[in-house]
Amino acid sequence: MFNFKQVPEFRDLVTFIPNKHEPIHDWYYYKEGYAKQLVDILIDRFKISSQHIVLDPFTGVGTTLLACKQRGIQSIGFDVSPLCTFVSRVKTSDYEISELSEAVIAALKWKFRKPLQIPQDKWLKRVFSSYALEDIVFYRNNIMQLENEKLRNFLMLGLLDSAMHCSYAYKDGAFVKIMKRPVAPVGKIFKYKIRRMLKELRENQPPAVEARIESGDARDLKLEDGSVDFVITSPPYLNKIEYTQIYRTEYALFFDLPETRLRSFIGESLEETLQGFESFPPAAQAYFKDMKKVSQELYRVCKPGAKLAVVIGGGCFPDQSINVDELFAKLSENIGFKINDILVARNSWCTRAKTIKIGQIRESIVIMER
Repeated sequence: MFNFKQVPEFRDLVTFIPNKHEPIHDWYYYKEGYAKQLVDILIDRFKISSQHIVLDPFTGVGTTLLACKQRGIQSIGFDVSPLCTFVSRVKTSDYEISELSEAVIAALKWKFRKPLQIPQDKWLKRVFSSYALEDIVFYRNNIMQLENEKLRNFLMLGLLDSAMHCSYAYKDGAFVKIMKRPVAPVGKIFKYKIRRMLKELRENQPPAVEARIESGDARDLKLEDGSVDFVITSPPYLNKIEYTQIYRTEYALFFDLPETRLRSFIGESLEETLQGFESFPPAAQAYFKDMKKVSQELYRVCKPGAKLAVVIGGGCFPDQSINVDELFAKLSENIGFKINDILVARNSWCTRAKTIKIGQIRESIVIMER
């Protein structure tokens, strides 16, 4: 029997919302993330120091890695999404402030010229006005001409975030909705954004500690056995969100990628099932099959005594709710992990047709030890 602890004070910390007020963490809003404060609490709980290495195999937009860097702790992160690895690298790079200031000042002086070519993507034409799209392409073309990769990426992230503030796209759960509304000019938002990013970096520049970010699959980590001291991460939740669809605007504008699963391959192959999980829907069977592989990889790369914190949420299906925290804990325990606590941050109802309650699900942090 696992030790469940209700921690309502963590309710907001398992969301990205607090990061909207955190310097550098706020450079790009990523609704599937968690709070920097949660990482700080776990660093203190685990007594992580500069002598240790922290792994996040589902990096997202780099909250764990940036929080570790701000505390002078080395970290390694993997993600299969080019959007995530890009944002994480920009937020955790080491910058020469004077050089960055010159690039920002130069960008503020760019005079608009109508681009010769505008994307003909039907989706982009739905989510942006023609004027906004022209502005975005103008700034994107100018940024791409910069030779310095760090400066180029810094400005590109500023443009990426600014573009989303000037779009008609609205992320609502597993869907993107189009809401026509008045929006500010892209140039105005972009200039404000890069000024603010530079100011935050000047006032809160993290120490020059390595935060290594690579493209990679959490089921097959490119790490040596016993090379990691701690893990702070959050796998994709068991739900129906297709991450590339949610972020299709960003991919279409800045990454030119086909529509495929890019946030994670966890639970993608519905043909793969796991013994003992046959009563679950095919998507849930595939999910736990992959989560078992993830747990096996974490066991392999962690040193003996390594501690792990896994933020994880339950899944809703038409005929049942599934509490993933306990099932993931059982899988991990069978692999060899010791489960210390399951910290329940949030309880919610799984409903059908908005009113019919199927059951309760939890959003929890599984604390375990190698």
